[in-house]
Amino acid sequence: MAKVLLAEDDQELAFMLKNWLEQEHFTVEAVNDGIEADDLLNHYQFDIAILDWNLPSKSGIEILTSYRATGGLAPIIMLTAHDTLDDKKAGLYAGADDYLTKPFEIEELVARMRSLLRRTQRGAYINELSIRHVTLDPGTGIVCRNGEQVDLAAKEIALLEFLMRNPKQVYSAKRLLDHVWASEADTSPDTIRTYICRLREKLDLPGTPSIIKNIRGLGYKIEP
Repeated sequence: MAKVLLAEDDQELAFMLKNWLEQEHFTVEAVNDGIEADDLLNHYQFDIAILDWNLPSKSGIEILTSYRATGGLAPIIMLTAHDTLDDKKAGLYAGADDYLTKPFEIEELVARMRSLLRRTQRGAYINELSIRHVTLDPGTGIVCRNGEQVDLAAKEIALLEFLMRNPKQVYSAKRLLDHVWASEADTSPDTIRTYICRLREKLDLPGTPSIIKNIRGLGYKIEP
């Protein structure tokens, strides 16, 4: 599950977009204020951001400009009612990866998000992730162990997907929380340990090493 920052000042639209994106298997952090969006974008890990141009306190274009100036690389889609060519050029020149004019169809937004994610180095939304006896379909969230579907909670799928996309990479509990959980979530390193235990119980085969390895003092990694 890709982690999304959604910054939209229209609370009704933000609520609708958040619900829709979560149904599409995204983890969504939604805010309505520009300063809050800027803080989140610069202090937490996001796979993609959706910024409304006319956010209060700090505009989407200001957030985008400063984010790119400090080396921020996450794909960004601008949402705006500004539909002139000059406005579009300003957004793209500031570093936006795509530009969607209001009103728009949510299906189009999702399609553009998936297109941008496919271009990232992490290879989001490939058809299937497969390591040893475990497979995961990012589009549907279906996880199988030895070909049989396993019932996982949404956050278990999100954690597993992140680790499977980054095999052999060791992640501390804090980094996993930053990548997979919303910033306001009431979590701790114990949360990660609990979820890792659940994944092992559901995915490991009897008599074989766990697919998720604990590197003492460092964190966790998927073991191919």
